[in-house]
Amino acid sequence: MPRWLPRALVLALALYAVFQLGNWAFHQVIGLLVNILLAFFLALAIEPAVGRMAARGMRRGLATFLVFFAVTVFGVGFVVLLGSMLAGQIVDMVENFPKYLDLLINWINQNFHTDLSRVEVQDSVLSSDWLQKYVQNSASGVLDVSATVLGGLFRLLTIFLFAFYFAADGPRLRRALCSVLPPARQTEVLRAWEIAVDKTGGYLYSRGLMALISGVAHFVVFEILGVPYAPALAVWVGLVSQFIPTIGTYLAGALPMLIAFTVNPWYALWVLGFVVIYQQFENYVLQPKLTSKTVDIHPAVAFGSVIAGTALLGAVGALIAIPAVATLQAFLGAYVKRYDVTDDPRVHGHRRYGEAVVARLQKALHHKKEPSQGET
Repeated sequence: MPRWLPRALVLALALYAVFQLGNWAFHQVIGLLVNILLAFFLALAIEPAVGRMAARGMRRGLATFLVFFAVTVFGVGFVVLLGSMLAGQIVDMVENFPKYLDLLINWINQNFHTDLSRVEVQDSVLSSDWLQKYVQNSASGVLDVSATVLGGLFRLLTIFLFAFYFAADGPRLRRALCSVLPPARQTEVLRAWEIAVDKTGGYLYSRGLMALISGVAHFVVFEILGVPYAPALAVWVGLVSQFIPTIGTYLAGALPMLIAFTVNPWYALWVLGFVVIYQQFENYVLQPKLTSKTVDIHPAVAFGSVIAGTALLGAVGALIAIPAVATLQAFLGAYVKRYDVTDDPRVHGHRRYGEAVVARLQKALHHKKEPSQGET
């Protein structure tokens, strides 16, 4: 046996043990790392407001507390208002469910020449096996739901705590990071930090404004059509359509279409038509104007970044994907050298069909002349 072999085996086993230990530790703290990443982006989003208040002489910790207090009050008020609205409307929906079911059954009987009755449908649903299993699973999952809610509240508290420290001690964190880098790298890090603040804050602000416009527009349409629960549905459409890019409008429009269908099947088609038209208006008119100075990225890039972020980090990745990609794009754009584009019709998608045909004819005539010259 070579004398180095035992030492190599011990070294290999030690490296494998360290790798396994690191892998185990990483999987144990992956949840904490995701929370810290989300808190960092939240701190970047509120950095402009905290910076303005600190520039006017207010202590940075107090400014951060006031911003978080305002965000908390707004969030709690919004959840309470939406919850009370939804609770009242859910009660109304349950009370009016027999009427909706009668309308649906009558529409089916008239269009498909069937002979259904509400009593038969209710009996078949109540006596079905899947409903009994669902009730049993729901009863046994109450504790799981409670644990999930408590875990979500603890995670939210953790995110807010880290975000508070990131925002309140932002200058100290930047100084600590720059102290271990050479001066040239310090400039690049500070520039990237500034770009990240602008893009993240701009993304949230622009999305919030577009959510407000989308909610108001859909509320007007729902009121004109007489769709029930118009305020709650408008809030739902506004939030989902803006924070799930490209396809969010269609996903958000599914619920209003379903409720409009219970009133009149044609109303569902009207809702679908308005959703499609508004999506085009938002993509080509509203969004370019609102995001041209904040997160000006192509819709396909935004959609791809959301898919990649969801695959990597789930819902958190979908939320921070667009500001992260916008920050990277702006940072690379500052260092990539660009040139003037040549004045060629092909740049604008106009191919030179005439010149190509002439070139092919000349080439064909040239090939025909060459054999004749060789024969003579």
